[in-house]
Amino acid sequence: MSLSRRDFLKLCGGTAAGISFSQMLVPEVVEALEKAAAGKPPVLWLQGAGCSGCSVSLLNTAHPKIADVLLKIIDLRYHPTIMAAAGELALGAIEETSAAKGKFIIALEGGIPVGADGRYCVIGEKEGKEITIMSALLEAAPKAMAVLAIGTCAAYGGIQAAKPNPTQAVGAQEFFKMKGIKTPVINIPGCPAHPDWIVGTIAHVLLYGIPKLDDLGRPTLFYGSCVHDHCPYRGFYDDETFCKDFNDKEGCRYQLGCKGPDAYCDAWKRGWNGGVNWCVRSATCIACVEPNFWDTESPFYSNE
Repeated sequence: MSLSRRDFLKLCGGTAAGISFSQMLVPEVVEALEKAAAGKPPVLWLQGAGCSGCSVSLLNTAHPKIADVLLKIIDLRYHPTIMAAAGELALGAIEETSAAKGKFIIALEGGIPVGADGRYCVIGEKEGKEITIMSALLEAAPKAMAVLAIGTCAAYGGIQAAKPNPTQAVGAQEFFKMKGIKTPVINIPGCPAHPDWIVGTIAHVLLYGIPKLDDLGRPTLFYGSCVHDHCPYRGFYDDETFCKDFNDKEGCRYQLGCKGPDAYCDAWKRGWNGGVNWCVRSATCIACVEPNFWDTESPFYSNE
């Protein structure tokens, strides 16, 4: 079975409101991915400063099932949260995989603290020496074919980069610029990133190469639309009908702190947890896909 790029983009965008990439033509997508992934490209999932929320989000992907993604589509060599190995045995997988220059992908979750020579984020120890996320990336990233910065922490530094940023946390692109690393970075921000965004980007890389990116390094097929323009409460905004508090069933939540006008992603048509809910349905958008949202979009809520 062959899946054209045009059909793939339709899947990623959905052909009807509320229908996501993960809910459509699942067998065909998996089959195409399996063929594209002949030889199973090795993936190193490295975790920096963060909460593992993007790992949890990915593990919740339903179509294709996460078992298919991990066992049929990619060859996950290292993931500190879900792998059975530990200690030097686990760290050895990073060294072994990164020896194949240009033939593996790094999935980075979490920010990179560069303060104190990286000692704010130690991921392991080998021969009595601490291995930091910074030193691991310095060793492996220049050899990778691409780096997927998964989640807002990996893309932009995350909450730990909020002022005054005592650990000097940064995102992958900024870190690479600091260290002169030329490996391409694809940002997949979100707090957490939607599983469709993660799996869909991996699928595009395997099938067609790096997707078209916006000026923030994000795939435009997932981050090309403004949340506010597609919000189910947009009509209330246009009518200047605003909620006074979260108990109001009708009205726009802009005056309660919603940052939808500043956020660019397609969460409005996907929903998390199998499409059951998303932020605006139960609270407000905090623009978590945007750089420095923790400072520039604060406070997230308002009583005014």
